Amino acid sequence: MDRSLEPYRERRPEHERAERSEPKAEMRAECSQFEVTCSSEYFGSWRRPGVGDCSTTVRHGYPVPDSRCTPGGIDPSVTADVLRNQAWRTGCIRNCQTSEAEKHITYRWYGLRAPRRNYGESQVCELDHLVPLELGGADGLGNIWPECGPSAVALDDRYFKIKDRVENYLADEVKSGRMSTGAAQRGIAADWTQYLDVANRYCAARGRCD
Repeated sequence: MDRSLEPYRERRPEHERAERSEPKAEMRAECSQFEVTCSSEYFGSWRRPGVGDCSTTVRHGYPVPDSRCTPGGIDPSVTADVLRNQAWRTGCIRNCQTSEAEKHITYRWYGLRAPRRNYGESQVCELDHLVPLELGGADGLGNIWPECGPSAVALDDRYFKIKDRVENYLADEVKSGRMSTGAAQRGIAADWTQYLDVANRYCAARGRCD
């Protein structure tokens, strides 16, 4: 068993301070033109889960998050026009509502221990935006889940890398006008694996696999 993915059994201290999801006071100057708000609207009601309240399920052989804990959502200020603007960068909203440290609480919600040395070829988990930022996804915790494994395969074959193919495919569909932003956002939130076959064909044809 991969010990880096053992269930998180440490009890949460009663005095543990809840994470705040407040927008950053200042955005980078190059992002100010877009007037993003760093707010989150979820595809369903959302309440902060407790330790071990969440679990993934498997569809088409790949994990999908618990819809009660990670319904997915959007930042409504990131419109289709913003996404199609060549000056737009996802860094404009990355960690603008919740910090990287705050996002780590989702490991506990899903009963996982955050892996050590989780970078480069050793990376086994990603704190993933279910609706990706390149599709206007929310940076709030209701859109974040720990996508982990499998550890005994090459990096490009781990689940979060495979989901990247779906994200790239959908982003290209939206920017080209072949799919509406809302359809892509709701589709990937409902079941990212439904796009695997077409995303793999897109990857093979375009060479944009990550």
